[in-house]
Order: sequence, then C-alpha cells, then structure tokens
Amino acid sequence: MRLKDKVALITGAASGIGKEIAEAYAAEGAKVCIADLKLDAGQAAADGIVKAGGTAMAVEMDVTDEAAVNAGVAAMVDAYGGVDILISNAGIQHISPLIDLEFDAWKKLLAIHLDGAFLTSKACMRVMKESGNGGSVIMMGSAHSKVASALKAPYVTAKHGLLGLARVIAVEGAAYGVRSNVICPGFVRTPLVEKQIPEQARDLGITEEQVVRDVMLKDTVDGEFSTVNDIAETAVFLAAFPTNALTGQSVVVSHGWFME
Repeated sequence: MRLKDKVALITGAASGIGKEIAEAYAAEGAKVCIADLKLDAGQAAADGIVKAGGTAMAVEMDVTDEAAVNAGVAAMVDAYGGVDILISNAGIQHISPLIDLEFDAWKKLLAIHLDGAFLTSKACMRVMKESGNGGSVIMMGSAHSKVASALKAPYVTAKHGLLGLARVIAVEGAAYGVRSNVICPGFVRTPLVEKQIPEQARDLGITEEQVVRDVMLKDTVDGEFSTVNDIAETAVFLAAFPTNALTGQSVVVSHGWFME
C-alpha cells in the first residue's frame, strides 16, 4: 500500500494509460479522482475501481477550461479533503505533414497537452501549498519529449514543452514540498496508438505492418511495445518516492527506443 490514503487526480483517466494508473493507484491505497471530458466514461472507470474494493470518484473536466478545472479540483477536495498527486495525462494525437497541418489542429493539440498541464498543475499546487503536505505532480510526456518523428509536429512540440513546465514546477514547488517529474513512454498500444497506425500507413505510403515494425518499434532493443502496466508502475514509483531528491526529472519507458 505505497499510496495509502493519498488523494490522486488523474486526467484523461477513463481509458488507456490514465485508467491503468488509476487502477494501480487505487490498488496501492490511494483515493482516486478520474477526470475526463466524458463523465459517463469516467464514472464507469470509477465504478470499476469501487467494485474492485478501491476508492474512486469521477468529475467531468475539459482541461483547457480553467473554470472546469477549478470546479473539478474543488469537487475532489470537498470529497477527499485535499490532493497529494496530480497525473496530467489528458492528450490527443494528430497525424499530418507540417505543410498540410491546419492551424486549428495545432492549437487544439497544444491546448490539451500544455494548457491542460498548466491549469491542472496550478489548481492542484495551490491546494498542496495550503495543506502544508506538499505533493507530486507527474506529467505524461513521451519519448517524443526527447526525439522527433515525421507527421507529429504539434505532438512533439507539446511533449517537449512539458519538460520545461515540469522543471519550473520542480524549482518553484520545492519551497512547499511539491516535486515534479515526467514519464516518457515509448509506443504503448492504446486506442490513441491504434488509430495512428492506419493514418501513418496512408501518409507514408506503406503497410500497417511496416508502420509497426519499421516506424514505431524499429529503434527499440527488442521490437516490443511498452505496456500500460509498465507506465502505471512507473507512475506509482514516482508518486511514492519519499523526498525531493527525485524531482525535475524525466523517466523514459520505451524498450530502449531513446536512451539518455
């Protein structure tokens, strides 16, 4: 029970990596608040955790809307008394050559990844500071926080930006016990990645099998996808780490695709 009685807000947690982290946190004793754009899906995920014996609630949250973020955080604080952990996980992907990329698509992706991380961090850090108990802010970056790939200009830009935001949080939050780190997964076979496979095959003029083998996994040491469990275990480790010795850092979980 490494997270016993800790309160965790996880955005984009109705499915994929966020849902797996929520379930892992609940299994470790945390009280979990699932924040998602789709309340019904978030509530279903929370109900699953409760059925398994954990503690969870759901809030509807558009992470690009400051009022919605503040309302969701307030509802969680009312229910659980505070917040100890933020997982800024909400995100989307958009596949397009840069010269064909629509400005609205660029702005939407950056808003969800960067504005969302900023707004949720701001709201949660205020609660962490007022409580006097500190906390842990964890951004969901990507191996694309370190490297670039074709067709992903806004995603790569946003994921690089999260490193800078997390480092500022580490510096500013240290005074009141808040640490901040970034998890940088490689390719994880979530619905987000499944959707990319045919899109990249179309834009690159290759087969879907070639996308997986020659684009997504070609630089890994073993040709394997990372798993949602790999990411969840990393998220538990970072949240449970007891001191500010581990802050302002990025942890790449990519089967060796990127090595620092």
